[in-house]
Amino acid sequence: MNLKWNINLLKWIREPKHYHITENKIEIITEPCTDLWQRTYYHFRNDNAPVLQMETNEQYFSFAVKTEFESKRRYDQCGVVVYLDSENWLKASVEYENEKIQRLGTVVTNCGYSDWSSTDIDASVKSMWFRLSRRENDFCVENSFDGVNYKQMRICHMFHAAETVPFGIYACSAEDSSFKSVFTDMEITDCKWSVHVGQAPDEEEPGGF
Repeated sequence: MNLKWNINLLKWIREPKHYHITENKIEIITEPCTDLWQRTYYHFRNDNAPVLQMETNEQYFSFAVKTEFESKRRYDQCGVVVYLDSENWLKASVEYENEKIQRLGTVVTNCGYSDWSSTDIDASVKSMWFRLSRRENDFCVENSFDGVNYKQMRICHMFHAAETVPFGIYACSAEDSSFKSVFTDMEITDCKWSVHVGQAPDEEEPGGF
């Protein structure tokens, strides 16, 4: 696989006011009232978070990154993202909740509706590794506390993913807050999401059902 992390290929969606990019580190200072969320439960639509991505037509790959954060207010967050457009995207992050807990979770947004799956972790955690893997239009997100041992967070399908997909990082503060997020150890590898071994796929009936 020829795909490599290359800062020269990165493109902003909503470039933030304050950031710094080097070959091995990216720092983003979040701005207040920035977020990614569509409709579900809260009924509001937020699509103003800064996203930094590169593109690939590789159908099978994994992207890993270490995040470090000085979050301090509810919904402060930073992590990995596949942002297709305002109504179709996938993100994974640690979201600050209060002085006791944070939400380690993923949000999958398909066709303009977001869902959020999460688990509580201690508020003292200030770094997390994420690994995003693609197998065609299916994606897997994993997390790690040490960058070695990864655990599955989410498997999902992106209905509007094309042959070429963007992927990268994001950071935002949904409420009146601002914090520094740091991204290091960016690495793109062959897909580390193993081929499923077990029940065979169902055979499709003529007509697509």
